[in-house]
Formats: sequence, structure tokens, C-alpha cells
Amino acid sequence: MQTINRRLSMLLVLSAVAAILLVTVFVNLTVSNKFNEYMIDSQNKRYGRIVSYLEEAYKREGTWSSDTGAELMHEANMGNYCLTLLDTSKQAVWGMDPDDLKTQIHIGEMSGHDSGVYITKTFEIKVDGTIVGFVDIGQYSSVLLSEEDLTFKSSINKSIIVSGALTLIIIISLGLYFSKQFSTPIREVAKMSVSLSQGNFDTKSNVKSNIEELEDLRKSVNILAGKLKYQDTLRKRLVSDITHEIRTPLNVLQNNLEAMIDEVSPVTKEGLNYLNEEVIRFGKLINDLNLLKEFESESTKLNYETIFLDQLISEICKDFYMAAENKNITIEYDILDGGNYLIIADKDKMKQVFINLFSNALKFTEMNGKILIKLYKDNKNIILEVIDNGIGIYQEDLPFIFERLYRGDKSRNQIEGTGIGLTIVKNILDLHNAMIEVVSKAGAGTTVKVFFDLSK
Repeated sequence: MQTINRRLSMLLVLSAVAAILLVTVFVNLTVSNKFNEYMIDSQNKRYGRIVSYLEEAYKREGTWSSDTGAELMHEANMGNYCLTLLDTSKQAVWGMDPDDLKTQIHIGEMSGHDSGVYITKTFEIKVDGTIVGFVDIGQYSSVLLSEEDLTFKSSINKSIIVSGALTLIIIISLGLYFSKQFSTPIREVAKMSVSLSQGNFDTKSNVKSNIEELEDLRKSVNILAGKLKYQDTLRKRLVSDITHEIRTPLNVLQNNLEAMIDEVSPVTKEGLNYLNEEVIRFGKLINDLNLLKEFESESTKLNYETIFLDQLISEICKDFYMAAENKNITIEYDILDGGNYLIIADKDKMKQVFINLFSNALKFTEMNGKILIKLYKDNKNIILEVIDNGIGIYQEDLPFIFERLYRGDKSRNQIEGTGIGLTIVKNILDLHNAMIEVVSKAGAGTTVKVFFDLSK
């Protein structure tokens, strides 16, 4: 197994080496070919100049002699080629010895596949369209390179190699730097994911990246860690709450039944009624859990119909007036005039939502308190508000109020309930594409808002 840093580094280095080698070879071949083309063109021009020179010499002298064009031999000797002047019958007028060229120092440095092989080319010498002689030009390479030419070509090749090496070093350095930029945040996220898989939900990645996708990945994994920690906390609290809710009625039943069996407490109708109430409370908890299971498994079937919210809420409010009077709590109902509060929903499920909300407001509002129920519309929603001046909710409890069986410590210890009501409310509203929002402060009351999207 290799680390991502090592793998990226190797990939970038190998890619850089391959690219530089290809570019270097391509440039070298291109320069060499162009240089050879230039030298061949120069050589052909030299051939033409030699023939033109001999044609002019013949015109001046009218015949060939051993001195005709002899001055060309010095130039030929310096240029590493041999000249032989021939008459019309191809008999030598004068010529150079090819063996004399082998003593030249640069002959061994001639380039080309046929270097060291003596090659001759014969050119016609014409005057007024008539062939008056021939000239043989011989050399030990198809392309003649002087010492200056070889030095120039060598310097070009060295420059290409040096440039390639420097470019390679720069690319490798940049590759290693950028591979680190890529690999470091990925490595940190990988370590974090391993830590999360081991149950360490407090881990967090702080290695930021200027690459958008990697930064999004880092943020997403951090959010995932936070949610996993949150879910782990809820799981532990859920186990504690279920244990508490189930243990209480069972303990009451067990203790009272043992007292009756041991004849410590008499078997009376009142005692049996009290035990029956505990059984009923325990049954309600089981029923609520089953109801919640139905919603969360998405097996609940909704019977949609047209509902006028103002009428439905007015009917439900009447059921709470008696309980409110017992606690001397005032219930005010405010409907904004001119609104059409019609929605398509499951009426029974909506009743369950409103009964839970009104029941909670009444339950957590103390004696002589006040509950305000408002119904109004804006451009996009029908909005129901349930406002009370009760005991409120602690800020640390607010994020968890829709979780199953969650109850703040204060309310759980003082007021009866299972902690499932708001969870069911949230599930029903989600099924109806509605939203719920809770604003509260401990000791200052609670405001619950339900938004019914008119477009849906």
C-alpha cells in the first residue's frame, strides 16, 4: 500500500520525466533535421558556385589548363572536400588526393550515417549550352560540417539537455508541492474517517485547503462527525429515557403488588384502580412508540381532503376550555379576517398535530397564565402560531425537542408526558410538506409556528 502523497508524487514525477524526455528528443530531432537541411542547402549552393566559377574561367581562357581554377583547391582543402577538373573526354586536367583529407583533425568528427565513406558527385560545366568539361566533388560525408558547425551543433544539444534538466527540476518541485497540497487534506480526512469508524466522534479536521472540492469534503466530514456525535448522544439519551419511562410504571406495579401479596397493603378498589392507571399509562407509552414507528417507517397512509383550518382549530380549542379554566388559564384565538385558510390534508392527522401543540401549551403554562392562538397568511404560507407564557424551554434543550422520548430534565421531573408528542407532530407535518419552528426561553414562554406552504 502506498500513501496518496507518494502515489501523486510518483505520478507527477514520472509524467514530468516522460514529458521532458519527449520534448527534448522532439526538439533535438527537429533542430538536427533543420540544421542538416540548412547545411545541405549551403552545400548545394557551394556546388553551384564552384561550377559557375569554372564556367567563367573557361570563358576567359577558352581552354583547360593545369592552372584553370587551381585557386579553388585551397578553399576545398579548408572545406574538407576534394576537386577534380575533367575535360570533355573525362580526362583529369588537375585533381586533389582524397587521402590528404584523412590527416585533417575534424574528419573523424564528421556526422552522418555514411561518415568516413568517400563520396563523389560529378557536375557538368557548360558554356553557351555546350558541355566543355566536368568537375568531380568528393567528400567523406554526405554533409560536411566544419569545426565551427560541430561546435554550434554541440552547443545547441547541450542547451537542450540543460534546459530539459532545469525544466524537469522545476516541474518535479512544483509537482511535489502541489501533490502535498492535494494529499494533506485528503490524508487528514482519511484519518478522521478511520477515527469516526472507531467511534471517536470528537475528532475534527482543521487542515484547510484552497481547492474548493477538497475544502467541501473537509467541511462535509466535519459536519458528518458532528451529526454522528449528536446521534450518539441521542442514542444514549434515548436508552436512558426509555429505561426511565418503562421502569417507573413497572416499579410502581411491582412494589404495590408485592405489598398486596405480602399483605402489607390491603387489596382495595382504590389501590387496584391506581395500579390500573399505571398499566394504562404504560400502554399509552407503547401505543405512542408504535405510532411513531409507523410514521418513521413511512407506512402511514394519508386520507387527503379539503380542510378549513380556521374551523378545525376553533373546534379543537373548545375541547381545551374546560382544562384551561381548571388552571385559570386564558385561551385567546385570533384569526386574521379576509383569509382563505383552506388546505389539502389528512384531517385526523392534522387534529393530532393541533391537539399535541395545544396540549403542550396548556401543560407547560402555569396557573393564571395565557395562551394565544393566531392564524394568518403571508404571500407563501398559512401560518399558525401557538404562544404561551409558560415555563419555556432551556436553550440547550431546543435542538433536541423533536427527538423521540426527549424531555428536558425540568419538565420531565415535574410534568407527566412521554416525550413523543412533538416527534409525531414533526413527522406528520413532514408528510404534509409543512414546517414547524419553535422559539423559546426558559421562564419566558414558548412560541410554536407551523407553516403550510400554499404552493404545495
